[in-house]
Amino acid sequence: MSRPAHRRPEYHKINKDLFVLTYGALVAQLCKDYEKDEDVNKYLDKMGYGIGTRLVEDFLARSCVRRCHSYSEITDIIAQVAFKMYLGITPSVTCNNSSRTEFSLILDKNPLVEFVEELPAGRSSLCYCNLLCGIIRGALEMIHLAADVTFLQDRLKGDRVTEIGITFLRKLDEKKYRRKK
Repeated sequence: MSRPAHRRPEYHKINKDLFVLTYGALVAQLCKDYEKDEDVNKYLDKMGYGIGTRLVEDFLARSCVRRCHSYSEITDIIAQVAFKMYLGITPSVTCNNSSRTEFSLILDKNPLVEFVEELPAGRSSLCYCNLLCGIIRGALEMIHLAADVTFLQDRLKGDRVTEIGITFLRKLDEKKYRRKK
């Protein structure tokens, strides 16, 4: 028996609260395992990078976005499509320089910190949501774009907003990634 050709594949969603609480437990465990905030931040970024390298395929398959021709288009797609698709929010985008290679994603609401009131005592340099930076960096690298992605502001650290900075460094060499025939 075959499936009807017109059916779209089903994508299973997990409960947002479960995801947020599980992420919080992960960060709490990392804080116990590592003494330095920098080590926790690196681990979260590394985890996010691994997720981003795999998530980009799902994103491209489900979103049907066209090829982008500028860094500003890419940043708009990240904000308006990817964040909406995976986190249910749409950050605003600002360009930070005249060469249009530095952008900021400003999150009015960050679902990953929904149940977090403040950073743990003695963890002032912890980037609680550094996973997001790794995800963005990994996904961009998989489409041959090198970028530096960091938190510029964080509400958990007393800032007015949560801001993620994306600096496009250079286009990666596509020849290196092409398959030989």
